[in-house]
Amino acid sequence: MNKVERFEVDLKKPASRGGRLKRRIVTGLVILVIGGAVAAIVMQPAAHRAPQGGRFQRQADQPVPTLAAAARTADVPVYLDGVGIVKALNTVTVSSQVDGKLLNIFFKEGQDVEQGFVLAQIDPVIYQAQYDQAVAKKAQDDATLANARVDLVRYINLAKTNAGPQQQADTQKALVAQLEAQLKSDQANIENQRAYLAWTKVVAPISGRTGIRQVDVGNIVQGSNGTPIVVLTQLRPISIIFTLPQQQLAQVTKALAAGEVRVDAFGQDHKTIIDNGTLKVVDNQIDQATGTLKLKAEFTNKDLQLWPGQFVDVRILVDTLQQVVVVPTAAVQRGPNGPFVFVVGDDNKVAMRPVTVSQQDEDQSVITSGVNSGDRVITTGFNQLADGSRVVISDAPGADAPADRPARPHRQPGNAGAQSDQQRSGPRRSEREATSQKP
Repeated sequence: MNKVERFEVDLKKPASRGGRLKRRIVTGLVILVIGGAVAAIVMQPAAHRAPQGGRFQRQADQPVPTLAAAARTADVPVYLDGVGIVKALNTVTVSSQVDGKLLNIFFKEGQDVEQGFVLAQIDPVIYQAQYDQAVAKKAQDDATLANARVDLVRYINLAKTNAGPQQQADTQKALVAQLEAQLKSDQANIENQRAYLAWTKVVAPISGRTGIRQVDVGNIVQGSNGTPIVVLTQLRPISIIFTLPQQQLAQVTKALAAGEVRVDAFGQDHKTIIDNGTLKVVDNQIDQATGTLKLKAEFTNKDLQLWPGQFVDVRILVDTLQQVVVVPTAAVQRGPNGPFVFVVGDDNKVAMRPVTVSQQDEDQSVITSGVNSGDRVITTGFNQLADGSRVVISDAPGADAPADRPARPHRQPGNAGAQSDQQRSGPRRSEREATSQKP
C-alpha cells in the first residue's frame, strides 16, 4: 500500500507544476495588456499637446475681438421696489334707508356719477302722507297756542284788578308754556318725516363709478339688513398699499423728511410706467409676522390704468447719487478676490482692475473705486481675455457709449428678505469663464 500511495503522489506533482506555469503565463499577458493600454492613454495627450499649444500661441499673438463701453459720470436715482394692491379711497355700498317699493333706477351700470346724483326712487306715498300729517298737527297746536296766549293776557289783567283769581292766571301761563313745548315737538316730528320722505330718493354719497346693479325695479327694499342697490367706488384719485422690508424704513423716513416722495406704478410688462403718485402714509407699526412695513401712495389715475383689487409693481424714489461713475453691468466680472473689470489702455491692451460696486441692476453698475470716467471697459469676449491681452474693439451698437447718455435708475428690491441686486445676483457664465482665465 505504501508503494501505491507514493506512486499516486508522484503522479500529482507534475500536474501542479503545469498549473502554476499556466497561471504565470496568463498573469504576464494581462500585465502586458494593461501596460499597453496605459501607454496608449499617456501617449495620446502628448500627441495632441503640440497642436493645442500652437493654437494658444496663435491666440496669444492675435488681438481678441471684443466690445467696449466708456465709463461715465451721471446722477443715478435709487429706487426701492415693492408689490402692492390697488385700493379705492372710498367705497360705498348704497342701500335704501326706508322700506318700500323700488319705483325707478336712474343710473346705468358702470356709469360715473357725481355726489348727490339720484340713483333710485322708492315709493314715497306713505312717507308723504306722514309728513302732511305732521304739518297739520303742528298747525292745530299752533292755533291752540294762539288762543291760550289770548286767554293768558285776559286772566292777567283780571288778576291785576282783583276781578279774577291769580291762580287762574298762573294756570293759564303754564298751559301756554306746555303748548309752546308741544309746538316744538311738532316741528321736530315734521323734520323727521321730511327726512324719511327725502330718503325715498337714493342719492350718491360720493363721486365715483357704479358697479353691477344688485336689485331690480319693482322689488320691495328694506331699510335695515336689506339687499344693497349698488356699490359705488371712487376711482379718481386712487391709492396703492404696498410693503417694504423693515430694513428700508430709515431710507423711506429720510426721503420723507427731505420732501415729497415720488412713487411709480408699473404695468403688466413690469417695464411701462402707467401712473405717477406720491407717498402719503407710512404705517405706524411694523408687521412682526413678516417683518415688513406698510405704506400708502396716492395716484391721480387720470387714464384709469389702476383698478381696485389689482396687483401692481411699484418703486419709490428714496435718493439720487450725484455725479457717480457708471459702467454697464456686463463689464463687471467676479473672481476669487471680488469684482473686477478689464480696462482697455491706449495700446489696446487690457488691464484687469479690481473695483468696488455700490449699486447694481441688470443694466448698469455704480463704481465707487477702480474705474474713472472715460475709461473704456470690456463688455464681451471674456473667455479669451487675460491681463495684458491685446484686443480689437468691434464697431457695434452700444460700444464706446457717449459720456452724456442718461443714466438708468438703480433699484433695490422691496420684498421681505430681499437684498440688493448686487448681493443676490449669482456669477454669470462669462464671469466663470473670466475667473478660469485669470492668472
